[in-house]
This record gives sequence, C-alpha cells and structure tokens, in this order.
Amino acid sequence: MALNYATLELLRQNHPAWRLLRSDHASLVASFLHRVFIAPNVRFLSQADLAEALEDELFALRGQLGPEVFPRSALAYLNEWADNDRGWLRKFYPSGSDEPHFDLTPATEKALAWLASLTERAFIGTESRLLTLFELLRQMSEGSQTDPQARVAELGRRRDEIDAEISRILDGDIPLLDDTALKERFQQFLQLARELLGDFREVEHNFRLLDRRVRERIALWEGAKGALLEEIMGERDAIADSDQGKSFRAFWDFLMSQSRQEELSRLLEQVLALPPIVDMGPEMRLRRIHYDWLEAGEHAQRTVARLSEQLRRFLDDRAWLENRRIMDILHDIEARALVVRETPPTGHFMSLADIGAGIELPFERPLFRPPVRPLIADVALETGDAEVDTAALYAQVVVDRAELERHIRQALQVRPLVSLSEVIDRHPLSHGLAELVAYLQLASKWPHAAVDEKNMEQIAWRTDAGTMRRASLPHIIFVRNG
Repeated sequence: MALNYATLELLRQNHPAWRLLRSDHASLVASFLHRVFIAPNVRFLSQADLAEALEDELFALRGQLGPEVFPRSALAYLNEWADNDRGWLRKFYPSGSDEPHFDLTPATEKALAWLASLTERAFIGTESRLLTLFELLRQMSEGSQTDPQARVAELGRRRDEIDAEISRILDGDIPLLDDTALKERFQQFLQLARELLGDFREVEHNFRLLDRRVRERIALWEGAKGALLEEIMGERDAIADSDQGKSFRAFWDFLMSQSRQEELSRLLEQVLALPPIVDMGPEMRLRRIHYDWLEAGEHAQRTVARLSEQLRRFLDDRAWLENRRIMDILHDIEARALVVRETPPTGHFMSLADIGAGIELPFERPLFRPPVRPLIADVALETGDAEVDTAALYAQVVVDRAELERHIRQALQVRPLVSLSEVIDRHPLSHGLAELVAYLQLASKWPHAAVDEKNMEQIAWRTDAGTMRRASLPHIIFVRNG
C-alpha cells in the first residue's frame, strides 16, 4: 500500500486503530484492554465481568488523579468503545446466552501491538532474524525447483553437512548457543507467538464479516434457493481457497496432529528450563501457548460452523414455507369443491396438460399378422365311453406350509434353537418327501437359520404303502429371533 497523503488521511479519519491512538482516553483504553484481553489471552468476556474489571481500574485511577478524570460509569465507557464510530470492541450475544459479551477487534489488537513495539527492548537480535530469512529463502528456492537433479544435489549437500556435524559431535566437538543467542531466539519466538494469536483474531473477523453478509442476503432474498446458495457458496469457497484460507487450513491441520502437540510441549519444557531463559522471567502461560493457538483457531472454526447452520436454517425455513403454500392451495381446492358439490359444473371445466411426451418409435410398432381362422370339419359327434381313472383328480398332495412354520415356532418357544430333525421327531412327516422339501424352503427363508454341512443327519418317514424311506442332508438349525 502506498503511503501517500490521500491514503493516510483516509486511514486517519476511518481506521479504528488510528482513532484509538488519537483518542483522549487512549492510555486508559490501551492499558485496560491489553491487561484484560492480550496479556491473559482471553478471547471474550461477559459484560458483567468486563464492567467490574473496568470499575476497579477507574477506581484506582480516580484515587491517583482525582475524582473528575473519568466521571462516567464503566458500562458507559464500554458501550462507547463498542459503537460503530470507534470500533475498539465488538459487542455480541453468544449462542445460548442472553447476556452481551465483548471481544477485541483486529484493529485494536494492531494498535496495541504497535504501542508495545515502542517500548525499549533489552537488545535487538539480528542474527536469528538473518538465519530465519536465509531459511525462508532456502525453502522457497527448493520448493519451486522443478529439476530433479538439482533437488537431489541439494539434498546430498545437506546430507554431507549433517554427516560432518555428526562426526564432530562424536569426536567431542559439540557446538552450543551462548546466552545471548538463546535470549535473542527466545524473544523472536515470543514475538511470532503473539503475532500468530493476533492473526487468528483477524481470520475470525473475516469469517464473521462473511457470516454477517450471508445473514443480510438471506433476510432480503426473494429469488430461488439455488441462486442464493450458489452465490454464498461461491464466496465461501473463494475465502477458503484464498492465500489466507489455505494458510489457516494448513496451520490447523499441522497443529491438530497429536504428535506435533506432544513435540511442542516437549520443546517448550526443554527451552523454558534453560538457565538464560529462566533469568528472563518468561510467563507461565508460555508452557501452553500451543493450546492458546488451538483455542483461537477453534473460535474461527465455530464462526464457519455458524455460517453453515445459518444456511441450513434458511433451507429449512424455505422448505416449510413452500410446504405451507402447497397445503394452502390444497385447502382452497377442497373448499371450492365443497361449494360446487351439489351443483357440479357441466361440460369441460378443467383441462390438464400431459405429464409426459408420448413417444412412439417406428420400429417399436408390431408388424401386421393375418388372423388365424380355425377350420371346423363337418363331422357328426358320437357318444363314446373312455376308460379314465378319475381317482387321480382327488389324490393330489397338498402341504400346508403355515402348519409347518407353526411347528417350528412352537419348538422355539421353549428352546432358543432347534434342529430340523428334532422338529420332525415331534411332528413326523405325513406327506413324505414333499413335506421335507417344504421344510427346506422354510429354512432358506428363515431369518435366523444355520446349516452345518460338515455334520449330516438322517430323516426317515414311512410311505402310504408301508415302505420306510430315508434322506441324508446337512444339519439344519432354526434359531429364535433376537
């Protein structure tokens, strides 16, 4: 961005961070918000807790500077800092709560970070930054190299350096960082860790702006659902596919790894136990800084979840309205039908279009076939006697499958499982092989049945002529349902 006069004048008039620095109460606002939100890494506070903390701050300042310095109440100051003219705080109602909450805006966090950079530092480390710059350039150069030979050569060079360093360490030459180098790198770690938390707040702010625009469009939308969803999803995909969205997704996937969390915890414990770092007096919260990153990232994920919930609610509401409109039309048709029930209209009073096109292909039509005319011979019919055994008409075997199924269920009432041979022992076969085949059909359709092909069993029955017949078949077991 070019820092010309017009741009700077526009920022001076409209940017909340610049308005905070120009405010008469900038010292109060900056010191209080830094102590309450930034130092303990608090994402949001309820109105009661924040107002109580500000009242304590105002009481202490009035005791030092006089009762007339800050005459208004703490709640009045909070509402003033959260209005649109200033934009230093965000006032909102969390899901499931009727009490307002407050959170810092990204502009306020930028102003506080700039004010923190004005304070004097013990020393300004340059070596660690230079090494970081070299490492970034090396990663960009290797990550954009398309020549396999060049990448292999670079990896071989690094391998030779690692082998040489291993040899030196085995020989007793162990290079160590001095106290100054440790302090310098630790200061850079603190700065990057704080900047990362601020970046999360800005990412969440961008997703929240998208959520607000979606709600406004849904509230004023009068067109079809598909057009609205296409427009919203396109903007959502644009943010997710942007450089900021891709970086946030890669960071979140990296930090959600259990091995990475354990590695971060182990490294923090080792570094914070070093004597030079202990002399610097680091905050105890640094031991769980990666969990603060997780909490900050979770807030951004919740904002995306609220966006999805808003879309689902919109679809549910539109579906309910459309169903209600259909029911209203049906009720209107019923009411009109009742009115003309006694005097129905005559003639064609309603026409319905075909629900589909009638397509007839030429080759689907059957060819003409001449009708077959039967030839009836002029022969006189004569009465004759045929020797036919009519007993076969009344000797048909009928197997009642319902009765067979009832036999199985009666056996399963007293036992959890029963075999086919046990059922036949209790109810012998009266129709022979036909009845046995009916039992096998029931076994194939039984919901819980097992067949043991390794074990065979013998089923015997007696025919009407008194002959004993036997059948060998696998062991079939019926199992009670449930």
